[in-house]
Amino acid sequence: MTAVVLVIDTATPAVTAGIVSRGAGDAVLLGERVTVDPRAHAERLTPNVLGALADAQLSMSDLGAVVVGCGPGPFTGLRVGMATAAAYGHALSIPVFGVCSLDGIGAQISRDVLVVTDARRKEVYWARYRDGLRVDGPDVAAPADVPIDGVTTVAGTPAQAALFPGEVIGPEYPSSLGLVAAVRDWDSEPEPLVPLYLRRPDAKTLAERGLA
Repeated sequence: MTAVVLVIDTATPAVTAGIVSRGAGDAVLLGERVTVDPRAHAERLTPNVLGALADAQLSMSDLGAVVVGCGPGPFTGLRVGMATAAAYGHALSIPVFGVCSLDGIGAQISRDVLVVTDARRKEVYWARYRDGLRVDGPDVAAPADVPIDGVTTVAGTPAQAALFPGEVIGPEYPSSLGLVAAVRDWDSEPEPLVPLYLRRPDAKTLAERGLA
């Protein structure tokens, strides 16, 4: 049975919204809008969703599921994407599947690959994949602390990928088709959405600051 899936990811500077047709065969990208701007998640996500629907010549009522990237990524960006995905799912009474955003890069690469994105603070978010399946990670670390034994291919944001040995390939950011490919079980009830922050927030409680 063919289903039309809305795909959302805001875990990186790319504000991604896509419409994918998923059936018995390969998934087909019907429309996608991507804005690369780390400060525009809230402003661009809804216009990108509407633009992707227009490109696909479909409407909200045609959607049968939502897939959303749950990070790893910064708190503000993830909150925008995940809250929007949950709102669409609730309003349309359709399931919402959360996946690791790094899978949106690694799931479409048919070889061993290290996927890295910018975690700021001179660190990277990383995961390793073999033939599209994640075999290690996700985690956050300084580049020197990422396990790279046997790494010959690196994907992800270019500035971070260039810090590692091996051939750098695309895509740079999670893609709609990659995020859909990361959903392994479409027939079960989706798990609750859980953001992958991978590090504690900068804000500290009074007790942590020794003021309580």
